[in-house]
Amino acid sequence: MSGTERWRGLARPSRLLAAALVALGAAGIALAADAAVSEGKVRALLKERLPRTAIGSVDCATIGGLCEVVAGDNLFYVDAGARYLMIGRVYDMETRQDITAARLLEMNPDLLVGAAARANNGVGADEVAGSQGVAVPGPAKRGLAAGQSRTLSLAGLPKEGAIVWGNPSGETVTVFTDFRCGYCRALAQVLRDMKLRVVERPISVLGSRDVADRVYCAKDREAALHAVYAGETLKAAPACNTSGLDANEAFAERNDLRGTPVIVRRDGAMLEGYRPRAFLEQWLKGAKS
Repeated sequence: MSGTERWRGLARPSRLLAAALVALGAAGIALAADAAVSEGKVRALLKERLPRTAIGSVDCATIGGLCEVVAGDNLFYVDAGARYLMIGRVYDMETRQDITAARLLEMNPDLLVGAAARANNGVGADEVAGSQGVAVPGPAKRGLAAGQSRTLSLAGLPKEGAIVWGNPSGETVTVFTDFRCGYCRALAQVLRDMKLRVVERPISVLGSRDVADRVYCAKDREAALHAVYAGETLKAAPACNTSGLDANEAFAERNDLRGTPVIVRRDGAMLEGYRPRAFLEQWLKGAKS
């Protein structure tokens, strides 16, 4: 085979690769154009169907099958035909991420992450339900300062169901958490650094009851808890009495604790969502004796 023939043989795959790359590029442009068209269509339909709701941005490309709609400080989702509207959270089960909470925090760092689902209820929902006389809860209060938080009595909770860790002589805080909640993981590290005594009560908002059972039944619960937050997989421990975790779940349901983390001070003052150390230090000082 001559040098020219060998060159032609090598060049042929390159031409095929180039053609494939051009085709992929064209497909990508077409998909982007389709998304832009869909977003424009969704925006027009929302303007017609929710005339009193000021629509900020529409993103039909990030979450498959849904368009994310931003209206003020709030977020909701619709299908591509803007017929069905969804108010609530979207979770990525592969990455175990609360997409809605992360997006809301990105939009407004002061937003109470734990109340993200309820914060969405004020967007457009009054227009959808108002004509039918359906009561729709308003948006949750955001950015509560120390002393302005809700109160929560823990009197109905049994001793069982709590995982006590941290500094035995430190200030006590009770936290309701989910072991698949990234903000709970971040909060655990903050509370550890603050040398607090933490009474942690797991609730399975993100379907983590199996993990909670393993942590609760572990020989060293504190070590197991921090191992899970560090991303380690716990081996199944011998079965134990987990009725205390059932009590946590029932308490959360009765008190409308839909998100995590929830932080409760010794005087019953409550915060929903992650807070940084500086805020928590000031908030704890405001505890009533």
